[in-house]
Amino acid sequence: MIPGEELLFVALGGSGEIGMNVNLYGCRGQWIMVDLGLTFADLNYPGIDLILPDLEFIEDQQERLAGIILTHGHEDHIGALPYLADELKAPLFATPFTAGLIAGKLEEEGLTGRVQLNTVERGGTVELGPFRISFVALSHSIPEGNGLLIETPFGNIFHTGDWKIDETPVLGTAPDTDVLTEIGDRGVLALVCDSTNVFQDKPSGSEESVHEGLLAQVMMANGRVLVTTFASNAARLQTIGRVAREAGRKVCIAGRSLDRILRVAQATGYLRDFPPPIGFDEAMRLPRSEVLIIATGGQGEPRAALGRIASGSHELKLGEDDTVIFSSRIIPGNEVAIGRVMNQLSDLGVHIVTEKQAHVHVSGHPGRPELVQMYKWVRPQIVVPVHGEARHLAEHARLALDHGVAHAVVQRNGDIVRLAPGDPKKVDEVRVGRLVLDGDVILPADGATVNERRKIGYGGLITVALPVGEDGQLAGWPLIRPFGVPVEEDRDDFIADACDAATRAYGAGVDEEKLREAVRLAVRRCATLWTGKKPVVEVMLLQVAA
Repeated sequence: MIPGEELLFVALGGSGEIGMNVNLYGCRGQWIMVDLGLTFADLNYPGIDLILPDLEFIEDQQERLAGIILTHGHEDHIGALPYLADELKAPLFATPFTAGLIAGKLEEEGLTGRVQLNTVERGGTVELGPFRISFVALSHSIPEGNGLLIETPFGNIFHTGDWKIDETPVLGTAPDTDVLTEIGDRGVLALVCDSTNVFQDKPSGSEESVHEGLLAQVMMANGRVLVTTFASNAARLQTIGRVAREAGRKVCIAGRSLDRILRVAQATGYLRDFPPPIGFDEAMRLPRSEVLIIATGGQGEPRAALGRIASGSHELKLGEDDTVIFSSRIIPGNEVAIGRVMNQLSDLGVHIVTEKQAHVHVSGHPGRPELVQMYKWVRPQIVVPVHGEARHLAEHARLALDHGVAHAVVQRNGDIVRLAPGDPKKVDEVRVGRLVLDGDVILPADGATVNERRKIGYGGLITVALPVGEDGQLAGWPLIRPFGVPVEEDRDDFIADACDAATRAYGAGVDEEKLREAVRLAVRRCATLWTGKKPVVEVMLLQVAA
């Protein structure tokens, strides 16, 4: 669909799910994209780490994409850029800290110079076709969180990105209420707004308030202390660094993403007074009471630093009387993985502290009182909830209507919503989906590779090699190898039984594909009788010379 004399909105990710945020605005034949994020795979995607949005809709009209504007530097807002931006051929626009993170990602993928990255000063403005986009500073858990004022011929949009109200932020400045009120005075057609914490009845709280809780826990600890948090939460790094100084502990950093955030933050003017980190060897030599480790892996990622420390496969070691503080929230879906890491830590004798035991975390997203305050500041005619699952979006819409907003649009990924002219309404629907990054290859999330891997993961794999002579007859016994099929103690007996089944199913002179299928079904039936499982069976015919 090509936008005409109208203002369109469509989410290709982040509406109906947490993460992978991608939003499009269309007007007078052109589109702009706000954010291009990813999400992290769960057990439904075996062997996969990263999930990317399927951008087929905009790729098919990439010549109409005027630019990509990035609100801030979290992975669910910029993480897909190194994998998809080169195909889109559109310039990127971001404030200095976010641009620094993006530049590092592009360099790692060999894309420096191939993707146009433009740095916009905080509070700056970009003009792209019929759109005029101004960056508006908002508080979040990463430096340079920005809302976007998007001015169009059909009305103004205020797109919040991720935000919260923090009157005493550790990094950056508090939201300028005069600026937000002035935006409202100029007229806001639609507020496109973060819904992550819509069920939270209280404000999210200030980052400054975490300091006291973290310091109390560190001061009580006798052994080594490890604090795990989101790597991108530079304000939390600042707080932890301050706590380490006050507690008389040296700081050790464990995790590449933490190193990257610290480097970019310091290069762009943040975290200048952060304690100089020590290496792993020195951390292990110092008395246990003099070390504070900051590590990635608080969401249970097995290959992140905390997961490796918990499993004993990292250079840093924890044991009796040591403490691990989870200074982060549990992202829905990660409960099992986090529980696994916590159990491993408990087996080591480690004391575990979470936000349930102490005030060691505040969210970076707005609770209900903050959402209502934003309505009062900008006074939108329409609220479009984004950044949330279906229940978050529906509840946010109800909240907006209950507080005097005239229209609230509950949309999902792929819904094309006409915001103007006229009342807002869904006018079309486009295909959306997910891609996976499998090693260095991008594949459909519902494609043959991932589906086969799921099947193999559930039932195992059996390979059958049939030696066939020049006369078309079997020239020997089938060679059968089961992988992941539950026949451990009876493996030889099962293979013999499966060989008999394959031999009986083989018929010389039969069409080759029918022959393969007959053997495949016979071996799978044999496996089902033995195990109750239906493994994947792969049959190969090997021509044998006389």
